[in-house]
Amino acid sequence: MAVVNVIELVSDSEESWEDAVRGAVAEASRTVRGITGVEVINLTAQVDEGRIKTYRANVNVAFLVESGHPTHAR
Repeated sequence: MAVVNVIELVSDSEESWEDAVRGAVAEASRTVRGITGVEVINLTAQVDEGRIKTYRANVNVAFLVESGHPTHAR
């Protein structure tokens, strides 16, 4: 039986929402093993003088819980 843990992250980018999502997954993968998926929950942006300045993504990152380990961090 597989057990999956989910954490919510917020990431931002000056390039795009896709880049913000990729950044969240890349950062999470530095300390979390076994990432199996990501769900984009919300996309927002900071606007300055009529232009998007920062793209922001709220994401859920799912990862497998290792047997015998209460947490999945390295």
